Amino acid sequence: MRKVAVCTPLPGDVIERLEKDCEVVICGELKHGKGNVTEEQTKEECMGCEMIVLGDEVAGADTINAWVEAGMKFIGVAKGTPVTVDFDAIQAAGLELSYTPGRNRVAVAEFCMGLMIAESRKLALSATGLRKGEHLGEPMDDVYQVPDVKNVTWGPLDEKHPFTDYGIGFELYGKKLGIAGYGAIGREVAVRAKAFGMEILAYDPYMPADRIEADGAKPVDLDTMLAESDVVSIHLPVLPSTRGIVNKDWFNKMKPTAIVVNTARAAVIDQKDFVEALQNGTIGGAALDVYWVEPIPANHPLLSMRNVTLTPHMAGLTTDVDSWSGKMMGEEVVAYLDGTDRKYLWKVRK
Repeated sequence: MRKVAVCTPLPGDVIERLEKDCEVVICGELKHGKGNVTEEQTKEECMGCEMIVLGDEVAGADTINAWVEAGMKFIGVAKGTPVTVDFDAIQAAGLELSYTPGRNRVAVAEFCMGLMIAESRKLALSATGLRKGEHLGEPMDDVYQVPDVKNVTWGPLDEKHPFTDYGIGFELYGKKLGIAGYGAIGREVAVRAKAFGMEILAYDPYMPADRIEADGAKPVDLDTMLAESDVVSIHLPVLPSTRGIVNKDWFNKMKPTAIVVNTARAAVIDQKDFVEALQNGTIGGAALDVYWVEPIPANHPLLSMRNVTLTPHMAGLTTDVDSWSGKMMGEEVVAYLDGTDRKYLWKVRK
């Protein structure tokens, strides 16, 4: 009987289909929990399976080669970018790699809009300040007592006012959003930003202009996007050609009030150039969900900057993402079983 290793959730109907024709083995994080599996453990649990469906499990060249020798014919990774497996080894074995592109595009796009609002309106800075005890009133004997005041305000707009300390932000309405990388997530951000009344300037030399224009966005060259955007949202993959591409040359062309938002990968930004641009006022601020080392080191200069909003790599994580990736990977599994063409096959980009 054909044997299938499942390490990530798949839809019930797909599991039922597999169980009719195959022996299904639950392995990896699906069996042991998130972050509780070593590569060696995954390697042993999946050994001898014709089909292997991974989630976040790591599989290097030695693991892939061992699986191939033991009869693996199908491998899938339920990730938007399958960086956890050695694609060269898969390709050398003459196999294709199924993955789940855009599985978290909605989650990341919604979070990206949240970061834009948080940084442009000083939400994180002011919320943190209040919890730290800044700009608060005197303690009251009865905090539930409501004074008879028609116009309740925080007090006079003087040097002690939170607006003076934290600054006031700008509206997204009417502003220009530059999107660097108009892929699945970049497009979802563009659609949502248009609903906020923003003008979208999309830079992606590999995306046909008519596809960008169909969403009501404007395809532009890099210099135009940088010079005109009030917010620049990064949606670039990490490739040899993109590593560190967002550097001082970019920042020097941007507005001094512009905000950089990154929910992609930190490696596309030159770290030192970025920190210097934020410290020197070359750009106005930033909102980040990804870092060069994670968790971010406790002494990193970004942590002490008041013009930066930081979150712990959570943009792509929602209670809905597994169902999206499971549905897509389930389609790949069924296509393999039926001998039909698969839709989501990883291709190397340079």
